[in-house]
Amino acid sequence: MYLAITAAILVVMILALARAMLGPTIYDRILAINTFGTKTVLLISVMGMVAGRFDFIDIALVYALINFISIVAVLRFFEYSDQAKGEQES
Repeated sequence: MYLAITAAILVVMILALARAMLGPTIYDRILAINTFGTKTVLLISVMGMVAGRFDFIDIALVYALINFISIVAVLRFFEYSDQAKGEQES
């Protein structure tokens, strides 16, 4: 069961990376990277359950917080950036 869950999460992560590379706007790419980070948290949690190491959940929570803060910081950066305004006008 855990193998199927891990395989499904890895497929979604690959699709998120493809979307990050092919996204038409910077905001699509940021959303794909955020999705990738969320699926990474899920993968760490599942791997912790498989290994019987429940301290992986703490690691997953720390990664989720870092992911959230970094996405907010990147969005703030692109809010005032000329690159994001140039893509939005096109």
